[in-house]
Amino acid sequence: MFPSISNDAFYQKSKQTPLTIIDVRESDEFAEGHIPQAINRPLRILVEEIDSFEKDKTYYIVCQSGGRSSQACSYLSSQGIRVVNVLGGMSEWQGEVIR
Repeated sequence: MFPSISNDAFYQKSKQTPLTIIDVRESDEFAEGHIPQAINRPLRILVEEIDSFEKDKTYYIVCQSGGRSSQACSYLSSQGIRVVNVLGGMSEWQGEVIR
């Protein structure tokens, strides 16, 4: 199992401390707008990207609304990666967006 965080709490936390944010949307969705420090790792290729995750870090997983991030968190946590699912995803993100 993995923890989740509300979008508002995630936003507040991101303003206070640097977070490692993984956006699991497709590359074209990511290009249309993403959180400034987010790294794009589309869900469909996450298995191939597993070696890019460090076991001593915590990753905040974001998608558009929370469905894909939940799937990603399920997989990553099963591989021993520490993750937090961001509820509401980009559809509820209140902060800066890079386009």
